[in-house]
Amino acid sequence: MPHSILAGSPFFTAVFTEVGCTVDWIYQEGAKIGPDAVTLTAVVTGPARCLLLGERPALNCLARASGIATRCSLLQAMAAAGGWHGEVAGTRKTTPGFRLVEKYAMLVGGVSMHRQDLSGMVMLKDNHVWASGSITEAVRAARSVCGFSSKIEVECRSADEGREAATAGADIVMLDNFQAQGLHVAARALKMEFPALLIEASGGVTPENLALYFSPHVDIISLGCITQGCPVVDFSLKVQNPGAHSSHHNKNRTL
Repeated sequence: MPHSILAGSPFFTAVFTEVGCTVDWIYQEGAKIGPDAVTLTAVVTGPARCLLLGERPALNCLARASGIATRCSLLQAMAAAGGWHGEVAGTRKTTPGFRLVEKYAMLVGGVSMHRQDLSGMVMLKDNHVWASGSITEAVRAARSVCGFSSKIEVECRSADEGREAATAGADIVMLDNFQAQGLHVAARALKMEFPALLIEASGGVTPENLALYFSPHVDIISLGCITQGCPVVDFSLKVQNPGAHSSHHNKNRTL
């Protein structure tokens, strides 16, 4: 990897503030770091006991957030290189208890975080449709509850299901687990009939095949791999020897 994107510094700083340490950042949030094997990123100052107390939770936040932001930056660069002007987005597949960090990291990396939580938008999946009896009934029931102020998205497995969802009043149709060529055909047909409809492609999209899904008829491409199986950035924290000759005498280095 030629470089990494620094993300998560507010969480890192917050952890060390809680244990009575201070953090001086050499790089700012969103900066590219690397490609050197070791890059001094920040200096943490405090008693050794407090440094060690905050080390692991702070590094976990920083490594995870930076890994996600780095992947997001690469995906966004691919979209720009392909001349596609839609939204690359994450999914709801976040780590339990870590959603805030991961959603934040997506924004630092330059992609859409999709919805922050279940209240951000109504998303009707296959189980919701099954429980309601049909896509039309599921959309009708959802609209009666959420009113005009919330968007409704429906997960669809075919162009016909997408057409039913759009006719029922859905704002967004997710074409789920389509092969790239089939996606292009279905998205084009739906856009011709419903020009204001937003089309999302999701399911089976990876960094390796992302470019195949670029289409002027697709508004959003969401990828679970942004948070699932995403490599972390390797940060470590080294307490300096008090006798070491350094301008940061008795300070901790985050690399």
